[in-house]
Amino acid sequence: MDKWLWEVRLFKTRSLAAEACNAGKVKAGGVPCKPAKEVKAGEELQVRIGQLQKTIRVLDAPKSRIPAAKVPEFYEDLTPAEEYERLRLVRMQTERRDAGLGRPTKRDRRQIDYLKDFLQWDEDAQED
Repeated sequence: MDKWLWEVRLFKTRSLAAEACNAGKVKAGGVPCKPAKEVKAGEELQVRIGQLQKTIRVLDAPKSRIPAAKVPEFYEDLTPAEEYERLRLVRMQTERRDAGLGRPTKRDRRQIDYLKDFLQWDEDAQED
């Protein structure tokens, strides 16, 4: 299982795939899988990657790690679009600052706080 997850590029390293299996984040038919489990064609897997719960159907097993362009030949993504939308919304709700900009200045912080208050007020007004 861990080798297959790594080969089809669901995890960056095989050890991360094994850790996910051991933590119960990979399930086949609703049952948590061990890293050594054999992967069979037609099997449906639920894989939690970060905050994304991905549902996939195994089509085939590659002989070694494959290029990203060939991934669709080995599994079919059955994850509903709502799950991707939920993940996008979660990412939008967290604050993000581009790398290399450093900490915000006092003036930047005041502007950020003002904008947050304004957006919160706008959401409250729409609910009423």
